Amino acid sequence: MAEVPFLDLPGFDEMVDLVGDPLAADLVLFMNGNQFMVLPELLEGFRRAYPAVRSVYYETLPPGVLLGQLQAGSLRVGSLTLSVAPDVFAAGRGEMDAARRAGLVGEPAAYAQNRLALLVTRGNPLGIRGWDDLLRPEVVVALPNPATEGIARLVRAGITAALGTAAAQRVFEEKLRAGSTRVTTVHHRQTVAWLEAGEAHVGPVWLSEARWAVTTGRAVEPVPLPAEANPSGRYWAAVCSRAPHAAAARAFLDYLTGPEGQDVYRRYGFQALDGAPDAL
Repeated sequence: MAEVPFLDLPGFDEMVDLVGDPLAADLVLFMNGNQFMVLPELLEGFRRAYPAVRSVYYETLPPGVLLGQLQAGSLRVGSLTLSVAPDVFAAGRGEMDAARRAGLVGEPAAYAQNRLALLVTRGNPLGIRGWDDLLRPEVVVALPNPATEGIARLVRAGITAALGTAAAQRVFEEKLRAGSTRVTTVHHRQTVAWLEAGEAHVGPVWLSEARWAVTTGRAVEPVPLPAEANPSGRYWAAVCSRAPHAAAARAFLDYLTGPEGQDVYRRYGFQALDGAPDAL
């Protein structure tokens, strides 16, 4: 068998959130982008438990992008068009409800939850301590895209809880027009990079993302938020209505919500489900 060519052009022909071979996959997963660090270990354990599932293709993109791909049947990345039917769709409650209304997925199951932190450059040179600092005109905010990234709903809710509706409007709208709020396309990749490059001063991220950035030696640090202004978001997964590999999809949901899958998520900083209201 001929050796498979490998194209390695950092900054050009690389797609870090599309993983595997969609044409040879025994299971296709559309997963929340913020879980990119979890999937390799999660799938290693899943394959051990279900050895019949040999090849898994997965995407870790913003849930709004994945929902659009689920609806349209394809995704365009530059000059590439990718048409792949998912077996499992995972998202926040807003995107999952939309998929349910459209008849695209079956009954969803909650499997993890998370809260927020503010991420700043290591050393916190601007002395950012909380939501109110995002209103400062000199502070450039890396804001998750409200159109596609469910975390933006929690960010708006957190700012509103701490400072009121007008403050949230200032960060999401007024500072955006002024250029001191920058909207990401894929926040779990861009926020840390922008902070390290000096292109932003602060970015709201998931607690698990902040932990991962610090653990992997990125030049950033988290600023904790008070519980009363830090809403909880829950993640949901469902088998797609037209799943090509429905049995494998059901097995994956069983593993995801079972003790082994849950242990993996805990190790990466995701919280166990509790009675907190789901703001996602």
